[in-house]
Amino acid sequence: MLYHKADAKAYAQEKMRGIWAAALTPFAPDTLAIDEKALRANMRHWIDDLGIDGFFIAGKQGEFFSLSIPERKRLMEIGIDEAGAKAGTIMSCSDQNMDVVIELAKFAESIGAPYIVVHAPVLHFLRAQDETLFEYYKYICERVNIGIAMWSHPDSGYLMSPELCARIAELPNIVAIKYSVPREMYARLTELTRGKLIVSTASEDEWFDNIVQLGWQLYLCSSPPYLLQTKLDRRMRDYTDLAFAGKVAEARKVRDSLDPVRHAFKSTAPKEKPPAHGKFWQEMLGQNGGPVRRPMLNLTEAEKSAMRSAFATCGLRLDGVAASQAAE
Repeated sequence: MLYHKADAKAYAQEKMRGIWAAALTPFAPDTLAIDEKALRANMRHWIDDLGIDGFFIAGKQGEFFSLSIPERKRLMEIGIDEAGAKAGTIMSCSDQNMDVVIELAKFAESIGAPYIVVHAPVLHFLRAQDETLFEYYKYICERVNIGIAMWSHPDSGYLMSPELCARIAELPNIVAIKYSVPREMYARLTELTRGKLIVSTASEDEWFDNIVQLGWQLYLCSSPPYLLQTKLDRRMRDYTDLAFAGKVAEARKVRDSLDPVRHAFKSTAPKEKPPAHGKFWQEMLGQNGGPVRRPMLNLTEAEKSAMRSAFATCGLRLDGVAASQAAE
């Protein structure tokens, strides 16, 4: 362990900073096995070329729901190995089965991961859930020493209130939350827990305002850090660093310049195919994408063609050329 359990909050407050990305999992086209070489190449690019500070491994973006437990553990090992001392990691241990959550959490702890994330479970038949959720996170905290991030999102069928999250944040090794909720909810939680809980959300659209207006230190996390940037065009990194430095007007100008890229990406996203959409965008950027596993669906050729056309207009620079030339 990198710290004692009692020091988990202080350690996270110091180390859990900057831009963290949720890693998509590349699968081999023929076997759908994890393509370890491709994932390692992506991570080296993300760290060395894009300056990403940390990685969310084997989460929803990484299609954890279609992975076996040994596969999830292997992704954790690769993440730790490639991040090394250059970047942080947070390992997704989310599962409906509590035994799996604890097994993955203990494994992450054993290989030297700094943090884990566990999303709020789907709770069938319940008409209220606060005590169930408090006891859920308390049970996990009591069985592992590693720092834990909560995660509340609509997929669970409910949202955890700021007051409940603040109560859970009193547990010794609860260090952060990925709070996929309306802004008024995460703004309130930020004020309730400042200095005690690192609050973040996955929306890149809101990241600049959250640095400037809420004093946030962490983007946790989704795929924009490696989908909206290239080695020669690191505008998310640039506006983040400018905002952290208090150069708000300059940062806003850089942030706004990414609007054509955001539009190109979002306007071509099929509603049922987020992982496949992200992976094909990766491929157009020269990263490793590949197919998705069921139950997710792959893109049609028509959907890929629409993405190529939009990509050509987005203005990202690729290896000295504009995206319009690279898409030809």
